[in-house]
Amino acid sequence: MKFSTLAVRTAALVTLSALALTACSGEGGDGDGTAGAAKGSGELSITFVPKNLGNPYFDTSSKGGKAAVAEFSGTFSEVGPTQATPDAQVSYINTLTQQQVGAIVISANDPAAICDALGEAREAGVKVVTFDSDTSPECRDLFVNQADAAGIAKVQVDMIAEQIGGSGEIAILSASANATNQNTWIEMMKEELAANHPGITLVEVVYGDDDDQTSFDKTAALIQSHPNLKGIVSPTTVGIAAAARYISTSSAKGKVAITGLGTPNQMREYVNDGTVKEFALWNPEDLGYLSSYAAKALIDGSIKGAEGEKFTAGRLNEYTVGADGVVVLGEPFRFNADNIGQFDF
Repeated sequence: MKFSTLAVRTAALVTLSALALTACSGEGGDGDGTAGAAKGSGELSITFVPKNLGNPYFDTSSKGGKAAVAEFSGTFSEVGPTQATPDAQVSYINTLTQQQVGAIVISANDPAAICDALGEAREAGVKVVTFDSDTSPECRDLFVNQADAAGIAKVQVDMIAEQIGGSGEIAILSASANATNQNTWIEMMKEELAANHPGITLVEVVYGDDDDQTSFDKTAALIQSHPNLKGIVSPTTVGIAAAARYISTSSAKGKVAITGLGTPNQMREYVNDGTVKEFALWNPEDLGYLSSYAAKALIDGSIKGAEGEKFTAGRLNEYTVGADGVVVLGEPFRFNADNIGQFDF
């Protein structure tokens, strides 16, 4: 079999590149079977992997992550799928492992589907920080949680209860059926409803897959299927905006309340036209910013992810690692007509 000159040169370059990578990355770990800095690049190269690209929420979190990386003179990048499906992130994780990035900062589309790939990354010395949506704890080094899960669930239930007068039928429009954070919040919302709001009945939970058109269509179906529906809670930024867009031009406006988690910029027109009275969120830009500093602290060895460890996150000041390697950004914030004009994200 004959090989072209180009093929021979290409093979030679690949071999030389592999040898150079091996020489730079070194061999071996910490000697205890865990992923160690000696096996990774040790450089402050941080790559964000959102659930899906083109999502305004993750565009904002990546903006914060990039700003933080610039502050500590690291290297920032972002890669990811266009669809938020369980297995869509695996190939990106594998590529980043081969590239020996310092850290992967990822919002998981599924708590288990990406664990094997993340495990290989950690074995190669890559630090793994989940944010927004977690994996199983053993699959990462840290989870940067936007807020306490119970607090997120409660604020959404409180808002819908206030808006529908404490009684009536409601539905939930979620993201994907496998999204860890969504499912956790939904279970806690059910518990909160049962414990403190006996007059409210949750009639259905539907999934828009964090896709605008799918979420729009699911909203229409909910309105048609449940003529007595008084409210919809959507704990996803794509979902709440799509639901508000549908209701704003339908006969349900003023009859069906919509609340949940959204960003001020995407929800502003629906608050101003009266479709939405109030919704909540944390600042996703701060979430990305904190996640980058958490990744830096892991890379430079300031922390290992153990409970009680502390690290400084730039303008956000000091944070403490909690149980199961969780770092909490803060409490949810309510946005309404009185304050939405003060925010731009």
